[in-house]
Amino acid sequence: MVWQGSFSLDETTRRNGYNPEAVLGKLQKGMIFVDVGCGDGYFSLLAAKKVGALGRVYAIDIDALGIEKLQSRAKLESLINITAKAGRAEDTVFCSACADVVFFSMSLHDFEDPRKVLANAREMVKPSGWLVNLDWKKQDTPKGPPVNIRFSEKTVQNMLTQAGFCTVSVTEAGSYHYLVVGKPTL
Repeated sequence: MVWQGSFSLDETTRRNGYNPEAVLGKLQKGMIFVDVGCGDGYFSLLAAKKVGALGRVYAIDIDALGIEKLQSRAKLESLINITAKAGRAEDTVFCSACADVVFFSMSLHDFEDPRKVLANAREMVKPSGWLVNLDWKKQDTPKGPPVNIRFSEKTVQNMLTQAGFCTVSVTEAGSYHYLVVGKPTL
């Protein structure tokens, strides 16, 4: 069974836990960003501002209400560079070799078939692109999914290898999260 958390971290909680801008540090104007398991679009909105009018953000989440919230906020903030879709990440490939960054925010454990989702990410990412996974440490924390369904950093690295990525870095992202960055193997 897949756990799908229904909570949304507010701005203060996120900033106390990790630095969202640092997580998106590699983004630049004109880039293409894919947010897989985007929830209500917190990172999609930040990315849309960073990539600017010449860039593009694609966002997917199974939660249609979350996608509606993202679309509403994007409209309110006049961000026209976001394409958001409600659906399964296992069934979604927005483009082939077009993404500069494919991003997962605390969602990899939520997918019915995370290996298929990572294979889709591999198809979307450019040869020069990045896969970024921000996730919960596999330990008890005051918020977040049950520990037994979380993936350790090592498990994520192994999954990336199987999907055709090599791990570039594994770093802490605050007290409760880690960041795994991968590049496609050629």
